[in-house]
Amino acid sequence: MQALTSLDPLACVGALLTRPSVTPDDAGCQQLIGEWLAPRGFTLRSMPFGDVNNLWACRGEGKPLVIFAGHTDVVPPGDTDRWEHPPFSAMQSNDYIHARGAADMKGSIAAFLSALEAIEQQRGTLALLLTSDEEGPAVNGTARVVAQLKSEGVEADAIVIGEPTSRSRIADCLRIGRRGSLSARITLVGKGGHVAYPDQVRNPVHHAADAITRLVAHRWDAGDADFPPTSMQFTSLTSDSGVGNVVPDQIQLACNLRFSPATSVETIQRVFAETFAATGISPEIEWNLSARPFLGADGKLRRAAVKTITSQCGYAPELSTAGGTSDGRFLIDLSPELIELGPSNATIHQVNERLAIAELYKLRDIYADLFSRLLA
Repeated sequence: MQALTSLDPLACVGALLTRPSVTPDDAGCQQLIGEWLAPRGFTLRSMPFGDVNNLWACRGEGKPLVIFAGHTDVVPPGDTDRWEHPPFSAMQSNDYIHARGAADMKGSIAAFLSALEAIEQQRGTLALLLTSDEEGPAVNGTARVVAQLKSEGVEADAIVIGEPTSRSRIADCLRIGRRGSLSARITLVGKGGHVAYPDQVRNPVHHAADAITRLVAHRWDAGDADFPPTSMQFTSLTSDSGVGNVVPDQIQLACNLRFSPATSVETIQRVFAETFAATGISPEIEWNLSARPFLGADGKLRRAAVKTITSQCGYAPELSTAGGTSDGRFLIDLSPELIELGPSNATIHQVNERLAIAELYKLRDIYADLFSRLLA
């Protein structure tokens, strides 16, 4: 047990960062957090599903139910030789703490844990929901916990997710929703043969190039007042006959769309099918919808967050739905009042991920102020 008489955020994050919790391995992070929470009045409930650890912890009773949500898993560090400091050493240098997961998102968890000692909880229930499956398939993590809690009649009044949302300064951006995410794996089957006899082949590479050009130029929508426009990126292309004088008989493509509510999944699928068919080869497409767009309500939580940030930082945050997916797509089912607020995302998922120590302490103060407003 790593006992802490005071939950200093730097001590907390340092203890968490030395645990190599590469998804879905929690590496004991949630147990350690539970040991810190129990003496502070929290009731702990472990909710494992498959190989994923999930923790649901509550203090207080009744309404409002206010949740801080996050994840203890991190993405792999990649080539460790490229790191300035070992990725799980939690080295402090030049006013930063360096480690995989420092910003995404063990720093946020540590800031919240430290804020507990300053939160003025006059009523209601304060809860913590953690998973070790956010960076992975996201099947046995928050999605399963939310489904279980809903089956038990749990309804939250406000949810704050500690995702790294800040850009150039702490809390300058508040995520109020996210676009959807739709991926496609596309196979075009043509007719292979000798490159010297073009009349005897049907080159799928040429057909794919035509379709890619059309789809890249396609304007899906203009977004709306809350969401940026739908965007699309091709992420891989594979076609190799093994020799330079043979036309391959098929090609595989992969792409992802981050789509706003202005464009439906059905529209995207129809445009893809028609575009590829127009090139002369009908595709085989395997679709994977990992997230639909969601938007948190413009209610008490959002107003409290803006007031808190303005008070603590001296500026109002930008309200944004940009960026990648998050577990907000599941948590929105527990409460329409949902935001994401955390440290800088400048180095997340990169070599030499780091977190400014000053940001860590400021985030602690922001969380303490915000949760106190919600539970006053």
